[in-house]
Amino acid sequence: MAFVKNLFDKNFIEYASYVIRDRAIPDLEDGLKPVQRRIMHTLFEVNDGLFQKVQFVVGRTMKYHPHGDASIYGALVNLANKEIFIEKQGNFGNKYTGDGASAGRYIECRVHPLAKEFLVTNKEITHYVPNYDGRDLEPEVYRSKLPVTLLIGAEGIAVGMSTKILPYNLKEVLEAEIKCLKGEKFSILPDVSTGGLIDVSNYKDGNGKIITRAKFDTSDEKRIIITELPLDTNAKGLLESIDSAYKAGKIKISSVDNFTTDHCNIEIKLPRGVYSKDVIDALYAYTDCEKTIACSMLVIKDNMPVVMTATEIIKYYAQKLTAIIKDELEFEKRKLTDELHLRTLERIFVEERIYKEIENKRTAETVAKAVKDGFKPFKAELVRDVSDDDVEHLLQIPIRRISLFDIQKNRDQVKAIKDRLKEINRRLKDLTGCAIEYLDGMLDKFKKIAPELLKRNTTVAKFSATDVKEVARQDLSLRYDEKGYLGINVSGGSELMKVSPYDRIIYVRKNGMYTITDVPDKLFIDKGMWFCALADKEKLPKVLFTVIFKDPETGYASIKRCRIPSWIMNRDYFLAPDGMEVLHIDTREKFTFTLNYVKKPRVKITEEKFKAQDFEEKGLKTLGVRLSTHEVESIKVDGAQLELGL
Repeated sequence: MAFVKNLFDKNFIEYASYVIRDRAIPDLEDGLKPVQRRIMHTLFEVNDGLFQKVQFVVGRTMKYHPHGDASIYGALVNLANKEIFIEKQGNFGNKYTGDGASAGRYIECRVHPLAKEFLVTNKEITHYVPNYDGRDLEPEVYRSKLPVTLLIGAEGIAVGMSTKILPYNLKEVLEAEIKCLKGEKFSILPDVSTGGLIDVSNYKDGNGKIITRAKFDTSDEKRIIITELPLDTNAKGLLESIDSAYKAGKIKISSVDNFTTDHCNIEIKLPRGVYSKDVIDALYAYTDCEKTIACSMLVIKDNMPVVMTATEIIKYYAQKLTAIIKDELEFEKRKLTDELHLRTLERIFVEERIYKEIENKRTAETVAKAVKDGFKPFKAELVRDVSDDDVEHLLQIPIRRISLFDIQKNRDQVKAIKDRLKEINRRLKDLTGCAIEYLDGMLDKFKKIAPELLKRNTTVAKFSATDVKEVARQDLSLRYDEKGYLGINVSGGSELMKVSPYDRIIYVRKNGMYTITDVPDKLFIDKGMWFCALADKEKLPKVLFTVIFKDPETGYASIKRCRIPSWIMNRDYFLAPDGMEVLHIDTREKFTFTLNYVKKPRVKITEEKFKAQDFEEKGLKTLGVRLSTHEVESIKVDGAQLELGL
């Protein structure tokens, strides 16, 4: 058994780690999940400037992602609709209407030109690893120059954890990066292309919750036009929620027409006597026109799941961008230094006729030695010592190229390389300035190529979630019949009050047992219920209950005055001590009552009058105060019993 338990534990941990790191949670480094990263790698591989069939890209991606074409196709369509990774051609679905994309054989895609500029594909800088079968290489993670995590958002459920990152506005994110690099204060808030309203009072920089609403046009009081959608909602889902609320009788509308195309346009017409101001709160309460979304910025950082804030991600990418620029500059510097060395070797090799020294040499060793010896007088001009690889390069220069060698062209090339090396050295001393310059350049490029991505769509406003209980109408009849049934689905009987489905009531049975419960559909209470009233957790504890009861064995009557400070829903409690016969229950502060005693010989007192206010208020669990030592036959209360009024 121990072996089996250890085996299960080990396999579960491995499975959980795989789902967290390789399936559901994006990596902070490039903001992509593995399937998205593999799609981009495939697109970079097949990129020839032309559009490729999506089905072809999906098939090629399966070399790296062995989980079926359906998951790849869905991820590709989703990534394409983010607008910054993939250029699309054809029907990729409609984010407003909720319509899906066409089949992969009908639509085409290619790498977005700007994706090449912020995803680093250089294998000298980005680490590549073997794919699942070892036949090809794929990036472990891309090194991204932009905070993709915030630009496209993410959503995923793993084992024991989940992530929900809302997308942010491209322009605002890049400007926040620039301010961070300059040491200035910054703040960013979510932005979704479908628009809508959001309240971020409890957003907590990415790890709280937001309230999102649709935007209404109510200029005509007899109709409501939904012009913008809430977050994570499309017209199809919104219409379904409106239809459900209408059928349930929650909202009063005449008709709904959907004219949504490339923007939201849902027209709600209202019936006679109903105006837009009467319906708006109900739309927020009972439909998807208002939603509360919980957020959690869980990402993979350094191979571990970590919860971060939007501010921390901006700061992380600011440092990361300078590191990437440094690595790129140093890589270019090494490459140019090698190029400068070769151009210098070629010039000296031809100009000083070192190639003549090898004409009489018979072995490879003597040839190599002759070449190296020929460069000794010019050692000061060289970037580094002459290596065997350098000799091999020089010996492979064709005679025709030597005879047509252009010394001036070589000098110009060397000068250009040296100038660029000076520029690189200057930039390496001001990496922060280079990062700001890069971000400004990306902003300018997006303005030219995709200016619509820079426009803010979602409006930040201040409002609170609509409470369904406050909006609900008290139009249901709570009835109680002669058989002892209580509820809104009781036929016949007497109507006690009007209630809503979200009200709570307190009812007191004949034996003094009371219960606080939600409004029932049909519940057997018992015949002879004392009363039933609305109950509220703030108002009910303020009500003073007066209970008059007698002991069945002695016939003596007692009084108890108390309040109900707290309770548990649907649990039975007793106002009178167990086994007592309840004579009367009242909720008035002041009233009088008369006890009628059992007539006995030599007993002159047959009745006695009392004032309830003469007795002190006690705790709920007290046994009460005895009223008399005479055996009680009946009770008469002055005035009518008042409703609780809660």
